[in-house]
Amino acid sequence: MKIATWNVNSVKARLGAVLDWLQTAKPDVLLLQEIKCVDADFPRLELESLGWHLAVRGQKTYNGVAVLSRLPIIEEVREMAGDGGEARYIEAKLANGVRVASIYVPMGQSTESDRFPFKLAFLDAVRERARRLMELEEPFVLGGDYNVAPEEADVFDVHAMEGQVLFHPEERQRFRRLLYLGLTDAFRAFHSEAHCYSWWDYRAGAWQRDLGLRIDHLLLSPQAADRLVASGIDREPRGREKCSDHTPVWCELSD
Repeated sequence: MKIATWNVNSVKARLGAVLDWLQTAKPDVLLLQEIKCVDADFPRLELESLGWHLAVRGQKTYNGVAVLSRLPIIEEVREMAGDGGEARYIEAKLANGVRVASIYVPMGQSTESDRFPFKLAFLDAVRERARRLMELEEPFVLGGDYNVAPEEADVFDVHAMEGQVLFHPEERQRFRRLLYLGLTDAFRAFHSEAHCYSWWDYRAGAWQRDLGLRIDHLLLSPQAADRLVASGIDREPRGREKCSDHTPVWCELSD
């Protein structure tokens, strides 16, 4: 079972890229963030005609999350306490018993912005939801754009990023608290090397110079981690024209 997460930065603008990647990468589940459309405008027909089951929580112009699954979705959670009413969290239980969530953590704008405390509170809310899910003793995957680079190995330049949003100590501390619940960072379970990124700024030639950050993550419950057999980052979509500034992160679970 292959599960992937991808901040597409507008599903309507990137629909062609999404359809291409679904065909070539062949995930069983794709978690999308920043779909940037209301539910009614989501390309449901195009995806359902290809056999995808959908759970969508949209919002006009901003945010928006979705779950695409080859398996039927038997349960859906469209809200999370602490999300401020923004479309940043959606959760689906699949027919095989695996639960997945697509999460879009606020960027925080800057550490001086009033959005930064909201980001920290949102991360606390994700942890509380994860804690409750752990009590179910089910396999689950919390995937998405966390807007946090957890470790020094996850940023292109530690000195340039020190104290900045996306790498601030308070953000990283909250990410660690998530992991301390017993969750596994799928990518790091197989890759210890530095400079493996999932996001590159559009500005200043960041992609061409490989000045990126690893801020998109798949966090697995112990029951899912026991089945983890592979994980990686697919850089290819980021190199295309009119691409998202993020690229897919994926993992595979055994049956």
